[in-house]
Amino acid sequence: MNNRALFLRYMAQTSPAPIGLEIVKASGNYLVDAEGKKYLDLIGGISVCNTGHCHPAVVEAIKKQVDAYLHIMVYGELVQSPQVAYAKMLADHLPAHLNCVYFTNSGAEATEGALKLARRFTGRGEIVACNKSYHGNTLGALSVMGDEYWRNAFRPLLPGVWHYDYNSEDLVAGINERTACVILETVQGEAGVVKPDPEWLRRVRERCDEMGALLIMDEIQTGFGRTGRIWGFEHFGVLPDILLLGKALGGGMPLGAFVSSGEIMQSLTHDPVLGHITTFGGHPVSCAAGMASMKALLDEELIDGVAAKEALFRQLLVHNKIKGISSCGLLMAVKLDCNEDVLRVLGKALVESVFSDWFLFASDCIRIAPPLTITFDEIRYACSVLLKCL
Repeated sequence: MNNRALFLRYMAQTSPAPIGLEIVKASGNYLVDAEGKKYLDLIGGISVCNTGHCHPAVVEAIKKQVDAYLHIMVYGELVQSPQVAYAKMLADHLPAHLNCVYFTNSGAEATEGALKLARRFTGRGEIVACNKSYHGNTLGALSVMGDEYWRNAFRPLLPGVWHYDYNSEDLVAGINERTACVILETVQGEAGVVKPDPEWLRRVRERCDEMGALLIMDEIQTGFGRTGRIWGFEHFGVLPDILLLGKALGGGMPLGAFVSSGEIMQSLTHDPVLGHITTFGGHPVSCAAGMASMKALLDEELIDGVAAKEALFRQLLVHNKIKGISSCGLLMAVKLDCNEDVLRVLGKALVESVFSDWFLFASDCIRIAPPLTITFDEIRYACSVLLKCL
């Protein structure tokens, strides 16, 4: 049996028709398959590889940490220098009150931890979330996901979760004295790159303060320069009580985190003790890789070029079959007539060595979320391919 057949036989599948490319190497902005064909990567591992695939500094940091130690003890008992150094680096680039980091294995686990933290700190049980939101696929994260198609097959889920439209006044009104937290994406990704109205977001913040609820902002997909700022919330002038991180946090290694103030996070240390624990969260190799990636992101000033690259995509992607483009930096949704058109274009683009994807709640849109290292010439090539395929 070849590797594709083995993949279909032994790997748990998540859809009836996986793409099934066998990738043997990834470097910079490209993937290479088993036949040696190179693909320009327009999704970067779903907003993971912001500094490109296998950035040399990230690879070197991984090798160095592997020579020192791997897993040594359950999270939270021993001082592990990669965790400490990366937590400090994150705090140094966040607002002063977001100074305490809890590392997890993934963004979904960060969501789980944040929901527990909000309920523990406030002593309340209800949660306000958004329709067409995505925060992960574990049961708690699924409970706050904003689409019944994805939730229904796995009920019963968490009780007391109320969903409202993003940017709606109904959501603001739904925050009350029983609300532990409001959880929302700073920019809705899977909905097709939907930005918040800044005034609405400020009203959400004010209503949370008035009612004593915590505001959780999910930057799992928008963090680390994806939007043209280090953090997406910098565009809108509103700060969260709890911040969710993942994807690019690990520089290509599995890593997530929820970040809050020391005061709020302290509530997980008592009644009960070990209020939230993880065996592998904040693995030293992942933290070393993530810190090297963030340092490269800043040192190479990759964020500074995001706005111009976004503008070039928007300038070039003009076609009578393109119904609109929603974007926030290098997170873009190119709207076509229907999902069938999207799948047809993606299939043709793959033949032309361009790899892209679609969105869960906007299946009529092509996803563009390349490494931030993508060059202007590569953008021109990608757009020429997409236009040809259209």
